Amino acid sequence: MGSVSAAAEGSGQPPATMRAAYILRTGGIDQIRIGPLPVPRPGPTDVLVRVVASAVNHVDLFVRSGAYATHTPFPFVIGRDLVGTVVETGPGVDGFASGDRVWCNSLGHHGRQGAYSEYAAVAADRLYRLPDGVDPLAAAPVLHTAATAYLGLVREAGLSVGETILVGGAGGGVGSAVVQLAEGLGARVIATASPEDVEWCRSCGADVVLDYRSAHLDEELRAAAPDGIDVWWDTSGHHDFGAALSHLTLGGRIVVMAAMGANPSLPVGALYTRDASLRGFAISNASVEDLADAARTINALLATGRLRSRIAATYRLDEAADAQRRLESPGVRGRILVLSS
Repeated sequence: MGSVSAAAEGSGQPPATMRAAYILRTGGIDQIRIGPLPVPRPGPTDVLVRVVASAVNHVDLFVRSGAYATHTPFPFVIGRDLVGTVVETGPGVDGFASGDRVWCNSLGHHGRQGAYSEYAAVAADRLYRLPDGVDPLAAAPVLHTAATAYLGLVREAGLSVGETILVGGAGGGVGSAVVQLAEGLGARVIATASPEDVEWCRSCGADVVLDYRSAHLDEELRAAAPDGIDVWWDTSGHHDFGAALSHLTLGGRIVVMAAMGANPSLPVGALYTRDASLRGFAISNASVEDLADAARTINALLATGRLRSRIAATYRLDEAADAQRRLESPGVRGRILVLSS
């Protein structure tokens, strides 16, 4: 479709400035500033999007703090995901037009400005249409978590129909997305979670839900999977490789993510004698092609109402620091959103 210069929904040209949550240096939450920045101009293959909402992810905290080393040109707008509406496209963009409802889950990293703002410029190959009829505020919480689940299950673990997967931390955002996608792939899902999250995990498609704090968890796992577990994915970051390997089938896979500072021991003998493998990955390193593959599955699930998330809290853009502070606090059940207005 060529270049579109009219702003979305007939509101005219975008303004010269916008409100945004940004940092001038990496560090604590106190580094987050709220104020005016120039509205970005889309390059030849970019799309200017009027942001509706963004989810708060742990990786947003890592980038803001500097724990995840990445290029952050200051002032740096924080935030990874967005849902919004197309305002303008660069002259080299086909397939998007003013007013299209869209989403992205790969901003705020590797020099790309983030999503906690009223407007964001997004490379067209990182932008996807939001299916008709899908509520943007229902989609925003699952964009990052579902893509993480897809890449871990399909690209890394190669999960197959009929296999058994253990999902640790299944009550969390990534964990519940893993449960939903694994169930959709035809796997048998065993989840570990807190008692408060049992019903949520079952509603996501878990066949068995066990209390991760149980003193008899090992025996309960053996009873639930007497023939062993094909894929072990503890999304909580509690990497007990000894326990995992003791339950793994021959040729089983352990997906490793979360807990960047963890240094667990690895029983090498049990690893290689079981033909097992560790598959570590970060969605931030995913290629444009990988993300597009994930987006197709995410859109199919969104369109049929088979991808859900719990909302713990919703904040306005001016409250972005409070939103990140909430995610850092213990006991958060569900996802946190930042609305752009």
